[in-house]
Amino acid sequence: MSDIRNLALACRDAAQTLFSLDGESKRELLRGMAAALDAHSETILAANARDLQQAAAKGVQGAMLDRLRLDASRVAAIAHAVREIAALPDPVGLVTRQETRPNGLQVERVRIPLGVIAMIYEARPNVTADAAALCLMAGNAVILRGGSEALHSNVAIAQVLRDVLEQRDIPAAALTLIEDLRRETMVELLQLSDIIDLAIPRGGEGLIRFVAEHARVPIIKHYKGVCHLYVDASADEARALNLLVDGKTSRPGVCNALETLLIHRDIAASFLPKVVAALEERGVELRGCERSRTLVPGMRAATEEDYAAEFLDLILAIRVVDDLGAAIGHIQRFGSDHTEVIVTRNDESARRFVQAIRSAVVMVNASSRFSDGGELGLGAEIGISTTRLHAYGPMGAEALTVERFVVRGEGQVRHPSSRLD
Repeated sequence: MSDIRNLALACRDAAQTLFSLDGESKRELLRGMAAALDAHSETILAANARDLQQAAAKGVQGAMLDRLRLDASRVAAIAHAVREIAALPDPVGLVTRQETRPNGLQVERVRIPLGVIAMIYEARPNVTADAAALCLMAGNAVILRGGSEALHSNVAIAQVLRDVLEQRDIPAAALTLIEDLRRETMVELLQLSDIIDLAIPRGGEGLIRFVAEHARVPIIKHYKGVCHLYVDASADEARALNLLVDGKTSRPGVCNALETLLIHRDIAASFLPKVVAALEERGVELRGCERSRTLVPGMRAATEEDYAAEFLDLILAIRVVDDLGAAIGHIQRFGSDHTEVIVTRNDESARRFVQAIRSAVVMVNASSRFSDGGELGLGAEIGISTTRLHAYGPMGAEALTVERFVVRGEGQVRHPSSRLD
């Protein structure tokens, strides 16, 4: 039997212990983990420094390096996210629907843990803690397989969390970190359909497509975040500019950053120069359509590939559109079902936009950067799903449970003729 299968079986066995924990026990566990992360911040940062040094030697830069980097404030933020998860209602045992059938049967839909979650990710050490905390809060065991670029950071964080499990007589295997990072090992993990209940890849499009192509277990995924900001004819231009600057420049290397700006033709002449002034001084390269370049001579021409791109960098594609319908059509063609934003003072335009756009998150007069589990009240997120299965959008603890039916009766039989009395 392979090492990966043995590790997965041990994780599944440990899940049985988690199933028996009540909500307060899980909260106490997570609060202990948060305190341990704070207490071992220097150890975690020392491990992260090794990862950063090795990444720099390999030429890693830009968004990937930003995702990898930790500092004292980011470690504190990781611990804070674990505390926020601990403060959430326990999703396990939640009765989501209850009814009495005409025959007297009482039918409930009750949330239970999925079982064993495999989390496959790259370059984000915070995911080690976020995924572990969310899975544990939902009563699941978790197998973590991070990327080679963050190995030392992931090992340090996982060890801190596993120590807390053992201190509370919970098998450390409930939080298993895979340190064998060969691709064939990942493929083997993804094919353990008799052990793994769900796999969640989180990282670049290449990783996610690799997981989707090789998995025999159910997966939740999103390939990329091509997020749009549409500025309607009635928009408050100052508000739109603030949302654009925040969405594009606050952290361009994340999946909820803006990649394309759509502007209604009626305000393009007044709004576009403000965009250029605000973004060029922040180092953003602008690539525009023919109309945009007429209004701003010298702007680089945008290609069809630019409108489909997730730049993850200080690059923004721009298109002037005739109306709301044209904006919706552009998003339907080039969007990735992640997050879309409309800026408008017209309630009917907002209603049409929300109704027409199928993306996992739709914002009206709010920054795309709020498309995040922590910001939307989930404490943290294990990922953002753009697959329309049991979860869609940012996934928190509740999305790591599933509904089952619990039926209570008083001896009812479906076929009265089968009764013996």
